[in-house]
Amino acid sequence: MSHLTTCLVFFLLAFVTYTNASGVFEVHNNCPYTVWAAATPIGGGRRLERGQSWWFWAPPGTKMARIWGRTNCNFDGAGRGWCETGDCGGVLECKGWGKPPNTLAEYALNQFSNLDFWDISVIDGFNIPMSFGPTNPGPGKCHPIQCVANINGECPGSLRVPGGCNNPCTTFGGQQYCCTQGPCGPTDLSRFFKQRCPDAYSYPQDDPTSTFTCQSWTTDYKVMFCPYGSTHNETTNFPLEMPTSTLELA
Repeated sequence: MSHLTTCLVFFLLAFVTYTNASGVFEVHNNCPYTVWAAATPIGGGRRLERGQSWWFWAPPGTKMARIWGRTNCNFDGAGRGWCETGDCGGVLECKGWGKPPNTLAEYALNQFSNLDFWDISVIDGFNIPMSFGPTNPGPGKCHPIQCVANINGECPGSLRVPGGCNNPCTTFGGQQYCCTQGPCGPTDLSRFFKQRCPDAYSYPQDDPTSTFTCQSWTTDYKVMFCPYGSTHNETTNFPLEMPTSTLELA
């Protein structure tokens, strides 16, 4: 067997293993503008034009993980620059969390009872409409969710910032909004987010209606920015057909 043939065989075997392993994440941009996707602690960052996808694998046990989109970015050839929303220290390849406001997809894989835990959160505010969920839905709370309301357009004046809508914890801080010193409840400002995105975390102790689970080892996930192809959409129906994407491997 020639060296070229051997390399090709190993590449195909690796690709088949990669694409058939659970914990594969696809991040797809369906927005009519460029989104600079970010993911930590696994992934880093990737520029996505409309219709492009970025794929990466997160191993079992990954936790405190998040995926988000950055907007209005400008990076040089070395990957240094700045983003109006979601900036992560001025680099393309994120190592830390993004600066609010940024709509978040959060996950922890293979945790208690061999379950994956995941959610959409607007605790760091909102910048881009998002859907998130398993590509192979299962029983119970193992199904796609979304946050696609016109939050930027309807944002209260006290929370409005360039490119997005801040959460009250970011803007005002304190126990009332951030729950830093024990139990707390929803506020009028957190209800603004909850009424528009009922499946999303709207304040730090919003667990009962906002945490979703799937069986570990058998589930892959997809995050989509602007799932309806526009900056917002009031409909509550999750799309049955996912757009054709351009594949990019991490």
